[in-house]
Amino acid sequence: MQAISPHGNLPLVRRLEAVGFRAWPAASVVYDGSWQVRLTGGHPSKRLNCVVPLDPSDHRDAAIRIEKARKRFEDYGRPLLVRETPLAPQPLLQVLAADGWAPFETVSVMTADLTGLELPDTISHLPSHDIGRYIDASLAVHEEDPAIKPALAEILSAIKPPTGLFIAEDPSNGPLAAMLCVQDNDLAGILSFAVAPDRRRQGLGTEILTAALRWARISGARTAWLQVHATNAAALSLYRRFGFREVYQYRYWRQETGA
Repeated sequence: MQAISPHGNLPLVRRLEAVGFRAWPAASVVYDGSWQVRLTGGHPSKRLNCVVPLDPSDHRDAAIRIEKARKRFEDYGRPLLVRETPLAPQPLLQVLAADGWAPFETVSVMTADLTGLELPDTISHLPSHDIGRYIDASLAVHEEDPAIKPALAEILSAIKPPTGLFIAEDPSNGPLAAMLCVQDNDLAGILSFAVAPDRRRQGLGTEILTAALRWARISGARTAWLQVHATNAAALSLYRRFGFREVYQYRYWRQETGA
C-alpha cells in the first residue's frame, strides 16, 4: 500500500508535528521508543487518541508494540488508531496491512507565509480570554456533545503557547463561528475552526480567519499552519485564497472489524 509522502522535507514535517502536539495536547502522552502514544479519556478527538510513529527507522518488534498499545487503549475505552505521517516506518505499515488494518481518513497539513499576506490594519474580531464562553460557542457551531465540555476545558487550559480564542456571535441567534489560534514562536496554528451550518458561504469564515491571522502576525508569527480533511473542498478553497499550500498529508489506520 502506498505510503504518505512529504511535499517538502522531513525536518519541516517534524517541526509541524511538534507544534501540533503542543497546540492540541493530549491528557496522557507516553513513548514507546519514538512512537508517541496519545490518550485523552474525556475527548474523542482522533488526534488526542492515537499512536504516532516519529522515526522512519523505528519499527523493531512492531507487532508486539502494537498489541502493547492496544491494551493501553482498551484501558481508556478507546479504539486503537495509528496516525501515519511521512515519519512513519514503512515496515510498520506493512505489518498493519498484513494484520487487517487499513487507512480510513486523510488530512492535509498546510502552511502560509504571513509576512507578505495582505491583511487589514484593524482586527474585526478581537480574541477572547473567556475559555467557558469559547467552549460553549465551539460546541455549538461544531454541533458536538456538551458532555465533552470538561475535557475540552482541560485541553485548552493545558496549551502552553499564547492562544487566541476567536468567537463570532449574534445577540439573537447565539454563536456563529469559533476558532482557536495558537502562536508558537514564529508559527501560528489555526485549530477547531467552524462556522454554524446556516451561516456558511456568507463571508463569515473569511472574516474570522482574517482576524486570527492578523492577530497572529501582530503577535510575531511569520508562518501559519493548519490541518484540514482532504475531502473538505469548501475549507480547502478558503485556505488557498489565503495562500495556504499543502506541506504533507497524514492519515489514520484502524483494524477492520473481524480482522
